[in-house]
Amino acid sequence: MDEVIKSHKKEYGCKPDVVVSAPGRFHLMGEHTWFFRDKTLSMGINLPVYVALSLRKDSELNMQFVQMGEKSRAGMVQLKIKKEDRWTASLKAVLLAFADSGYECSGMDVTIWSEVLPSAGFGITSAIKVAFTWAVGEVFSFKCSDSVLLKIIEKANRKYLSLNNLKADNFTAVYSKEDSLLLTDYSTGSCENIPFSLEGKTVVLTDAEVPRIVTWNEESLFQPENVLLLGELKELRSNVYGGWQYEENRSEIAEVFSVVNEDTKRRLTCVMQEHKNVLDAVNALMKNDFSTFARSVNKSHEVMRDLYDISCPEIDWLLKRLQDIAPSHDYIRSPESCGRITGKGFGRCTYSILRNEDLDKYREKLAEYERIFGFSPKLYEVKPARGVQIL
Repeated sequence: MDEVIKSHKKEYGCKPDVVVSAPGRFHLMGEHTWFFRDKTLSMGINLPVYVALSLRKDSELNMQFVQMGEKSRAGMVQLKIKKEDRWTASLKAVLLAFADSGYECSGMDVTIWSEVLPSAGFGITSAIKVAFTWAVGEVFSFKCSDSVLLKIIEKANRKYLSLNNLKADNFTAVYSKEDSLLLTDYSTGSCENIPFSLEGKTVVLTDAEVPRIVTWNEESLFQPENVLLLGELKELRSNVYGGWQYEENRSEIAEVFSVVNEDTKRRLTCVMQEHKNVLDAVNALMKNDFSTFARSVNKSHEVMRDLYDISCPEIDWLLKRLQDIAPSHDYIRSPESCGRITGKGFGRCTYSILRNEDLDKYREKLAEYERIFGFSPKLYEVKPARGVQIL
């Protein structure tokens, strides 16, 4: 807080009228199934974004991102998003969405402070939008409920940023709690906190620093005809968490998928398996059964790697080392650690859940990784954090 206030005062000559924080996040699994109205399991983490805001007497909009060393200026009158805008586009989109919703904003000075940059893919951009939205609502005394503010962010994403799949990102930045994960259900548009015990465990995020490449166009899978195919394979079950599951009969699945090519068939199969992985993980968490939870996480990475084609050798190498660090008599069925690809893009970051005593061994593996692949990984030790807070 002191650093945020100091940076704001240094740039604008006054203390902020409000400071708001929102947590970063990562998705444990299910982030690629939103189009099929499925579930995503996420963790809000203690890598916070701070947004400081003070009102001006004119209609100027001044913005600075401290860690990026970047500043920008615009006018509130006829505010527009330009092609060259990067992080400032998120702020402008939120203000335009407020205006569309009937809320009038005047000039302001804005400071963004985050030790982790948006490029890491840990939900920093979503946290910026959430913190800024809450800050605007507070400083102008709009008296908006959380649901109204979330609708403003959704409008900003859809109308001005052409983003459509960020419900889990927004929910996590708003509703996450300590000692829990957040389960977003796209079929109902709701979310739920799931207890998550970290006793004896450490969660680490590793930015593998692998340059992002796109190996296939994910949008090509998100077609209405594919939704209908998966709909044919859904079964209502009262005894299943969430009320439904996918058909497990291989002959029935093969018949339904006979109308699509092999790549689409493989990726739709991944969507089905990911649904089961999420449900298995949630059920295990409810029972405080780490081995079953960890097995679900490891299986999720396997299907993302083998069926969805989003991993890479560097990511797979990092995750394979978990088995080396914490070998057990039966790592497949009773793992003591787990991990999976996560983050933005096709291969960049992993999360790992380790025994506390294995953290130093993992750091040693990262040094080995750097020698082998030539990339300098960044390690973040994280834990579940609270959602957005007006400070």
